[in-house]
Amino acid sequence: MTTPDASPLYRTGKICYLEIPTNDVAISTQFFQHVFGWKIRQHADGTAAFDDAVGQVSGMWVLGRQPSRELGVMVHIMVADVSTTSAAIEAAGGEIVQSFTDGEVYAYFRDPVGNLFGIYQQAGLAEQEA
Repeated sequence: MTTPDASPLYRTGKICYLEIPTNDVAISTQFFQHVFGWKIRQHADGTAAFDDAVGQVSGMWVLGRQPSRELGVMVHIMVADVSTTSAAIEAAGGEIVQSFTDGEVYAYFRDPVGNLFGIYQQAGLAEQEA
């Protein structure tokens, strides 16, 4: 795993960019910044972009698309503790849809505009980040 200040790893096949539907950019940026520590950037045209907490994936919020509410392609965000992050998601206006502990610990959640995502508890990450 790279450190937050390390340069991104570039290689063919790397997932590098996400477009996240929203009907309220301010709510979406605040949610992901608060819950996951994403760095928010404003483009000259006023659109909001982000870099994930380790600077490996970037993207932006897009208007005019319906939130991704159905189970399909699932983007999971790595966390140190699913329980703690679930509480932060709910406190920031999101909703926990389902939690799993079937050998792995993860959960599905909806962001405040309804997009369905997952969180995945990486073993040993809590100790590493302490």
